[in-house]
Amino acid sequence: MQAVVMAGGQGTRLRPLTSNQPKPMVPIVNKPTALHILELLSRHGIDDVVMTLAFLPQVIRNYFGDGSDLGMRIHYSVEDSPLGTAGSVKHAQESLDETFLVISGDALTDFDLSRIIAFHREREAMVTIALKTVDNPLEFGVVIVDEEGRIERFLEKPGWGQVFSDTINTGIYVLEPEVLDHVPAGTPYDFSHELFPKLFEMHKPLYGMLCEGYWQDIGGVDQYLQANKDALDGKVRLRMPGVRLRGNVWVGEGVNLDSLANVEGPALIGNYAKIDLSATIGAHTVLGNNIVMRAGSHVANAVVGENSYLGPGSRVRGAVLGNSVDVRTNAVIAEGAVVGDQCSVGENSLVGNHVKIYPFKTIEPGSSIRSSIIWETRGMSSLFGANGVRGLINVDITAEMVLRLAMSYGTLLHKGVSVSTSRDAHPASRVLKRAVIAGLNATGISVRDLRMAPLALNRFDLKTGEAAGGIHVRIAPDNPEEVEILFAEPPGIPISGKTERSIENYFFREDFRRALPDEMGTVSFPPRLVETYASALLQNWDVERIVERRFRVVLDYARSPVFGILSPLLDRLAVEAVTVNAHAPADTSSPNRRADGGAGEERVRRLVRAVEADLAVIFDASAESLTVLDEEGRRVADTALLLLLMRHVCITEGPGIVALPVCVTRHAEEVARACGADVMRTKIAPAALLAEAAQPHVIFAAGAGGRYIFPRFLPSADAALGLGKVLELLAAAGMPLSQLVTEVPPAHVLHEVVPCPWHIKGAVMRRMVEELKHERLSLFDGIEITLGAGEWVQLVPDADAPLFHIYAEADDASAAQELLRSYREHLRRVIEEEKEKGPRVA
Repeated sequence: MQAVVMAGGQGTRLRPLTSNQPKPMVPIVNKPTALHILELLSRHGIDDVVMTLAFLPQVIRNYFGDGSDLGMRIHYSVEDSPLGTAGSVKHAQESLDETFLVISGDALTDFDLSRIIAFHREREAMVTIALKTVDNPLEFGVVIVDEEGRIERFLEKPGWGQVFSDTINTGIYVLEPEVLDHVPAGTPYDFSHELFPKLFEMHKPLYGMLCEGYWQDIGGVDQYLQANKDALDGKVRLRMPGVRLRGNVWVGEGVNLDSLANVEGPALIGNYAKIDLSATIGAHTVLGNNIVMRAGSHVANAVVGENSYLGPGSRVRGAVLGNSVDVRTNAVIAEGAVVGDQCSVGENSLVGNHVKIYPFKTIEPGSSIRSSIIWETRGMSSLFGANGVRGLINVDITAEMVLRLAMSYGTLLHKGVSVSTSRDAHPASRVLKRAVIAGLNATGISVRDLRMAPLALNRFDLKTGEAAGGIHVRIAPDNPEEVEILFAEPPGIPISGKTERSIENYFFREDFRRALPDEMGTVSFPPRLVETYASALLQNWDVERIVERRFRVVLDYARSPVFGILSPLLDRLAVEAVTVNAHAPADTSSPNRRADGGAGEERVRRLVRAVEADLAVIFDASAESLTVLDEEGRRVADTALLLLLMRHVCITEGPGIVALPVCVTRHAEEVARACGADVMRTKIAPAALLAEAAQPHVIFAAGAGGRYIFPRFLPSADAALGLGKVLELLAAAGMPLSQLVTEVPPAHVLHEVVPCPWHIKGAVMRRMVEELKHERLSLFDGIEITLGAGEWVQLVPDADAPLFHIYAEADDASAAQELLRSYREHLRRVIEEEKEKGPRVA
């Protein structure tokens, strides 16, 4: 039996541990991860191995040689340029002439490989994938198999709305040689993204086997520490180095240790370590070879590389130290910190929580090296959520963090291009936008600063082609203590998931482009953009018909900067406007300031009646959404206004496509058909809706909460344009708004959230799919259950919070409430049952 060990990984999320060594060479309990994998292969009688190499290949060649020391034959296949997982194995095809196993050299496992191979042969499979159940399947490929193990469906790195199982692809495969005939030579090609979907479509025998045992992807520092901890706890079957003494303490040869009194197991002490009598070693500690610990030094729950020195009174807890790290007297390395190879930490110094120090650095005595970027202390592996980058002001999102975020984005763009920046009225947004500008300029990116402006103006600037990207900073609509940083790309839509991941890669690697002095970006202030935008608004309204009606409107601007744009336009439309909250207060930091800046619906309602207005419109602070009240001061349901605007657009612009999320009323299809239009459903995430809105033939789109999109003007929600469209709708109808609303069918869509711990979301999704399999299900976004004409329920796990969303619609409010109650209780029962099982042990 042959095996391919993929050992070309760079391990960017493990830096600085991988700054000068390949990821498979990072040690777990003092042995390279790849060595553990080779020993596992050997235990199962596999001694003919090909190792695929890319990053620093000579390091691996020099360590393993021809494999004779391990009783194996090792050959090497080196990629000149990255070829992807399948492409790298294809590159070694000449050495593979029989059934072979593929396994990663940088993940830790003790799977029964012999059983996987036997499973493969029994089923005469072309491909067998080793599967494992995990708490959080988001970072892996989800796989669903039937009772015989044949693959029914798989999805690579899904969002929560696509998680239909907690069974994931571990990257361990048994393959027949002819599989490689389907892989193009010399070009990047991936097993999970490309090859397996291709073979699946060809109806080839693809199987998955659910494996017992341990498996850990060592993607980041937290996983690295966990893998070492699990090895010490005996959760994974490994050949531990050294001799096991009492209390689960492994000691290497030549160790200078007088007593185990100050050693708490489990722990591993490498060869020739010198431990002072008064030094203390806490549980879950791994000390490399040739370690020196002086009097009073202490280490616990940490990994310390070989040839390192811990001076008198020094403290290392919950941290990782590379090789040859010098920690001087009374220095402290705090939890989560990572210190790279050959660094020196001066006496009485402090390396703070989660600080990363790259190799060959010197920390001066008495220094306090702290990271105020608290984001990293939360152990986040990603920055972007469902709606940009979001977090608590000056806690998660600080000026330093935003500077690095902007530099990450700037590094991704071509030097010399421009990015549009804007913000809302809050002082925190102003501070953070300045950090954005500094970061962009430092990477050679120029800035078109729109200053304080509505989000739609930023997106409009992208549509004109003047900027390569846009960044808008605003206070979160639902929490005044949080800020959102929204990224966009032409023609005015959120950046793609691929771009988000690229920004995250640069951010976590801290690998920024730094412009030369004469290449620094500049800042300009577009002089006529507002006039151009205002002119475009007028061109997209039926001005003559609106002027004829001479509306009287109450407007609550929520202190949005859209007031300065709309005020002169309303004069052009002959609209008598009664305005509230038109300007930001002098002290925008006042604790009494409302989160949305609004006056409150009740005050607006009284004004409508007092001035006998035709309607009222309440904006949100970013001028994205609007709430409408009729001439009696009654709130018009968002769904009713959506149907009215959709019908109006379909009539005035002719046949086309209407894009709506799956959580919007099914009456939309009925109204659209009557106008000769078609409805296309999108996922609930705002980015998914906006991406579809930018497609040709889409004439209208809308999300939840009064966000209406008119793509022929801008593929993004714009409340200013929406106001004009509402006036245009009323002018064309020639009747009061309260009467017009009765022309569309009433919708009864209810929404609730159900808390669910992060670590059981995948299991809950799997259970719900299994228990509802006899219903009419759609797994397009979460789980949709169609119960009859106009009756449906949608269960969607939230991408950013530990909860599920439940949507339900029926013909009347009581039926919708009963539907919601029934499925809410079902979901809660499954969640409670999964919680009672406790955390899964690998």
